[in-house]
Amino acid sequence: MSPASSSRRGPKPKVGTRDGLVRAGLTLLHAEGYAATGIQAIVESVGVPKGSFYNHFASKEAFGAEVIDAYFEGGRDRLRAFLARTDLKPLDRLKAYFDDRIAALRAGGFVKGCLLGNFSAEVADHSALMREHLVAHFETWGGLFEDCIAEAQEQKAVGDQFPAALLARFILNSWEGALLRMRAEKSEAPLTEFRQVLFGRLLTP
Repeated sequence: MSPASSSRRGPKPKVGTRDGLVRAGLTLLHAEGYAATGIQAIVESVGVPKGSFYNHFASKEAFGAEVIDAYFEGGRDRLRAFLARTDLKPLDRLKAYFDDRIAALRAGGFVKGCLLGNFSAEVADHSALMREHLVAHFETWGGLFEDCIAEAQEQKAVGDQFPAALLARFILNSWEGALLRMRAEKSEAPLTEFRQVLFGRLLTP
């Protein structure tokens, strides 16, 4: 390739800019919502020109899908860390996970909730791309719950009147609903009630 043809390509995207934009988007979109967060605010928070955004993302919608992925990956890794604890029985691992999440939400003042749930309410009706990412991540999340519940059923710590997969989906749905009530009420009560019913009645022998 000649120097002339190479010089016509223009500047290459800076290493790390893409990740920085996703991290900034994760913070802003989680706090302010998808519609209320403009691209200009995202690039300003990273300190790059607006054109840099389109060097990395075809559209705001594509960017939103990547933010969803980044959020889920962090949450998935946190859940896996709890479920991998060999010092705890299956139900105690789930309890530890939800106790950790409730403590974090309490420390945060009961705002923001779950970005997956927020996006489901805000964009799922309007973006097939983001809806596909949300559905896939909810399925993965439920699958992690399912594996833990199935292990507890094998140990006779949880009854088998309902399949582990159904229980897992119900738990995830109930948790997301509790988070919405938490945000509306700015109260821990929906979360503690969720925990009470889950471990005091639903997940029992």
